[in-house]
Amino acid sequence: MSLVQNVPGTAFVVAEFRAEENLKPNPLYRDPIVQAFLDEETKRAADRIYAFFPPVKVNVWVRTRYLDDRLDAQLENGSRQVVILGAGLDTRAQRKAKPGVAFFEIDNPAILSFKRKRLEERGIPPGAAYIGGDYVTEDLGELLARNGFDFSLPTHFIWEGNTMYLSRAAVTGVLESIAQNLRRFSISFDYLAPEVIAKETGDPEITAVVERFAAMGAPWTYGMSDVESLAGRIGLCVADRFTIAELHRLYWPEKTAGSRLFDHYTLCTFCS
Repeated sequence: MSLVQNVPGTAFVVAEFRAEENLKPNPLYRDPIVQAFLDEETKRAADRIYAFFPPVKVNVWVRTRYLDDRLDAQLENGSRQVVILGAGLDTRAQRKAKPGVAFFEIDNPAILSFKRKRLEERGIPPGAAYIGGDYVTEDLGELLARNGFDFSLPTHFIWEGNTMYLSRAAVTGVLESIAQNLRRFSISFDYLAPEVIAKETGDPEITAVVERFAAMGAPWTYGMSDVESLAGRIGLCVADRFTIAELHRLYWPEKTAGSRLFDHYTLCTFCS
């Protein structure tokens, strides 16, 4: 997209979908900040994705609500730092600001520069320490240490819409790095099932979605299965785990989910 060089179009599409929930009489969440990043170009991009796969909006809405709820719970339980990995156009530093809580956002410098500029134009403080860098290829602990992070404080990590674009080694490495550096932390993230990546669900619609994202230049490359074993190997526990389909039934019991993909897309929280 031409909005800013090196800012992926998927970030704007997700932001567009997230913004739509504000228009409902009883939204799952409210995000009055996200509109700062949007314009007619981002709307056209989102409309193209929606036309191809309408349930994608539901996925974004449910995911946002789950991660908001887990953040609220961890702040209530005493977390004093929040780290958002691959932050993109996340707005929780504004929406969930709380006295005594520090936010840190890690992403490509170009994305964070765009974000800061749009917020400043509207008089909105960033609300977070922006850390330009690659949390996968660089040392995550060093990135945080250079930007005022306190490793002694209980911390909640949000890892949204990232794992499916990485590798098994990268995902495991990030979790191990966090566990090695912090004694008290939790991390909420989302992941796809391996059969989605392998295009072996038996559902042509899901296969078409996988191929569409690959054609967009954002291929899904990794799916997770036995997260309990993964957590155990790192010395963590699984606090909770829900598929999008299960959360859909919780949030909207009167509605059908609309896609079998939701049975293969999971949200999860690990804790130390």
